[in-house]
Amino acid sequence: MKRSSSLYLLMLPSLVIMFLFTYIPMYGVTIAFKDFTPSQGIMGSSWAGLKYFRQYFNSYQFWITIKNTLVISLYSILVTFPLPIALALMCNQMARKGFKKFFQVSTYLPHFISTVVMCGMIILFLSPSQGIIAKLLSYIGITLPNLMGQPSAFSSIYVWTEAWQHVGWDSILYIAALSAVDPSLYEAATMDGASKWQKLVNIDIPMLLPTATIMFILRTGSIMSVGFEKVYLLQNTLNSSASEIISTYVYKMGLVSSQYSLSAAIGLFNNIINLVLLLSVNYISKKMSDTSLV
Repeated sequence: MKRSSSLYLLMLPSLVIMFLFTYIPMYGVTIAFKDFTPSQGIMGSSWAGLKYFRQYFNSYQFWITIKNTLVISLYSILVTFPLPIALALMCNQMARKGFKKFFQVSTYLPHFISTVVMCGMIILFLSPSQGIIAKLLSYIGITLPNLMGQPSAFSSIYVWTEAWQHVGWDSILYIAALSAVDPSLYEAATMDGASKWQKLVNIDIPMLLPTATIMFILRTGSIMSVGFEKVYLLQNTLNSSASEIISTYVYKMGLVSSQYSLSAAIGLFNNIINLVLLLSVNYISKKMSDTSLV
């Protein structure tokens, strides 16, 4: 530590910020075990034990929110995890630098659209009366149904628009990993008569596996944490049976209904499940491939 004191000094501001905004607020989690009222404060509120956990487990929304969260989250991983890898491999095979840069920038740009604007665009495009997709389909005699009002279509709308917005940005990490591949490997493979497909299978993909494994472990640790903003902005009374997830339910219980202890209990339960999944997948990965977070 003495030899690296300058590096620790550079790290100190980040540690202080993490302590202030991550560890100190953990004290507030205790309201999940209390009948919390703002007037009495955390210390003054009476102890309730596991009352609010049982209330959530016994509520009719428990299985609905769990199911919807898992469906959207697993669907997202199935689509948005392999696509950035495929996009990175595709970019790596492009010979023309000008077209390669244009392709990369055009796939990155949707990432910088704010969630509010993106949801407005989705609702506008999918409008059965005024949407651009409905207008185009009307020219060939097809009537666009109200997709935003169909619960069965909600998860697909969420996942594929999420893929369009973030796949390009997520591929940056894999493109960086591919750029670190030793060119002599490609030269040796060329001399041995390897085709582009053989180079991709035997050089590119093995080089991406450690990075992909780490990213998969991190994604697994957030299975129960589907993004709140986009789901809430796309949610309506018609599709709520498929769009009511844990994070939107916590918001409605905590800030709309002022049931602070119940929302804290649900949030704590959600985080515990994520932690268990993260540690389990990390342990399995370490045993099977020697690649893990720690």
